[in-house]
Amino acid sequence: MKNNKTLTYMDSVHRDGRIWNISMMILLLLFPVAVGIIFNAGPDWQGVGLGLVATAPMYWAVGVVEVITFIPMLGAGGSYLSFVTGNISNLKLPCAINALENAKVDAKSEEGEIISTIAISVSSIVTTVIIALGVLLIVPLQPLLESPVLKPAFDQMLPALFGALGVALISKNWKLAIAPVALMLVLFIFVPALDAGTVGIMVPVGVLFTIAVSRILYKKGLI
Repeated sequence: MKNNKTLTYMDSVHRDGRIWNISMMILLLLFPVAVGIIFNAGPDWQGVGLGLVATAPMYWAVGVVEVITFIPMLGAGGSYLSFVTGNISNLKLPCAINALENAKVDAKSEEGEIISTIAISVSSIVTTVIIALGVLLIVPLQPLLESPVLKPAFDQMLPALFGALGVALISKNWKLAIAPVALMLVLFIFVPALDAGTVGIMVPVGVLFTIAVSRILYKKGLI
């Protein structure tokens, strides 16, 4: 019998996380299988193979990098939940970081694990409720949402969220923030192919770049 409470809690987190992640993966894969069986429509395996050759390596690389970069910030429980519910970089990560900052705890501590998981859970529930309300109210609210007066405000919601988090984090150690901010500005300004759809890829890239620069600055005694 293990007496370490933290280890016991983490064991349960990993056990439940694996069960739910594998269950969700099976359910997601069963949907196209069920549709194919019902409509007697099998996939074009040659086309599937060609598509995977073109796209799978990129997603494998992103998947590995995201696991390495997101888990230290989200904690184990928050990571399991985030990888099931999705929208990590745009929603789950900011919510978890904000909760950890307000509680003044580290994500790797037991308190941080619990707070991060609660924050991501609440975020997932709120997101689901808002999506459900949006589906129900999309028709009556469409004139308001498409109003030229409010459209600029809706376009700036995500930048405003990350701007608020950025000020809080950058102010703690501005020397570390210069390199990644400069890199992202240069990339998004001079590489037209990069847009909002590439955020999932660029966040891990920025994290790895920041770690490398931080190590160099630390070795030189600048931080």
